Amino acid sequence: MPVFQSKTFRRATTESSSLGERLGAFYRARLPRHPFLFFGFPFMAVIVAASFALTPATALRYERYDRKVKQLSREESLDLGLKGPDGEEGIKRNPRRRIVGDEKEEYYRLMAKDLDNWEQKRVQRFEGEPDGRL
Repeated sequence: MPVFQSKTFRRATTESSSLGERLGAFYRARLPRHPFLFFGFPFMAVIVAASFALTPATALRYERYDRKVKQLSREESLDLGLKGPDGEEGIKRNPRRRIVGDEKEEYYRLMAKDLDNWEQKRVQRFEGEPDGRL
């Protein structure tokens, strides 16, 4: 019976085996022995490089938003016909905001409400809008 050689078999490099195939074989052979070096480190390097590459893109996004939304000057607000809270021309006031004069007054006003006797009323729905009833 013939004795086998102790050398491992290596394919001869031919024109059919390209550089990509050789690099792939090299990578697959080394990956189990050094997993962080061949998988973890490149992965983390890509993450860090992507954050540096995306920083100018996010800065551009916020600069574009800032150009679109800006505070009005007095002249621009006069042109648009906006009035301030005291009636003078200026920045537009939010009508939903309620200014409470005294905190005690507000407390007693809320305490005067009868919270035990109440009746549940359904909100009027628009035509064709589902009301949640089965």
